[in-house]
Amino acid sequence: MNTPAKIAAFAVGLVAVFGAAVGVGSAVGPIGPVDAPAGAGHAAGAGHGDGGHAAAPAPAEAPGGLQVSEDGYTLALADGTAPAGPSTEVAFRVLGPDGSPVRAYETDHDVDLHLVAVRRDLTGYQHVHPELGDDGVWRAPLALEPGSWRLFADFTTAADGANRVLGADLAVPGAYDPAPLPAPSAVAEVDGYTVVLTGGLTPGEESELTLSVSRDGVPVTDLQPHLGAYGHLVALRDGDLAYLHVHPAEHEGAGAAPGPHVPFVTTAPSAGTYRLFLDFRHGDAVHTAAFTVTTGHSEEHPS
Repeated sequence: MNTPAKIAAFAVGLVAVFGAAVGVGSAVGPIGPVDAPAGAGHAAGAGHGDGGHAAAPAPAEAPGGLQVSEDGYTLALADGTAPAGPSTEVAFRVLGPDGSPVRAYETDHDVDLHLVAVRRDLTGYQHVHPELGDDGVWRAPLALEPGSWRLFADFTTAADGANRVLGADLAVPGAYDPAPLPAPSAVAEVDGYTVVLTGGLTPGEESELTLSVSRDGVPVTDLQPHLGAYGHLVALRDGDLAYLHVHPAEHEGAGAAPGPHVPFVTTAPSAGTYRLFLDFRHGDAVHTAAFTVTTGHSEEHPS
């Protein structure tokens, strides 16, 4: 396919993606501008009734990231489009129920806010920590390739101590070649490391997953703390990119061993396919191992 045709296909794909997002769940709202007024995320988004009344809060078990607004909080991007590039600045605000930028957060895993970016074909995964400016705007550089991206802001507000994950779409123009989802596998190779996944996901039940790290066949027993633990795991559901909270089973300050095994617990809300991204620190560098997992899949624990 030539480049103009690819660009046209990408444009059509964006329309399909955004249309699918509306159909995915009634909770998905519009992306508001940085200076959006109070309630901008509730004005005319899908899932909100006539007259601007907010939809009922999602159930506690619902995955995060499907909503641009929740409980009066809104993820407001400065712009819904961004140029492709290895270091493109993305800016956004988290607006509170009064429409003002939220400035008070509780530190969670060493930072006030986690920003996760992934292309809708589940490639290009990045987990970064933006800086909050005096103007209430968070800014972070991202490596962006053409395609439709989903941005997730994971934060805990000091006002009520509640953790929320809000999501918004970002379009990056250009020739877009979506990548097929890798087949399920319990082994991932990254930067010379081998990471083995033990355990599986059972819909509606808390599941334990263990990631075991080795290098050149030797277990890594000197992992370095990363975000308050020896690993950080994000799980995204294929299709709607629902964001699952995945918690370390042992924190670095609570007697956890620095490898080779790093345990986590999470609950998959439904049957389906999920993409798991493990960030771990070793050799003064952060490495990311990725896995495709279907619910019900499990392996024996590695030795």
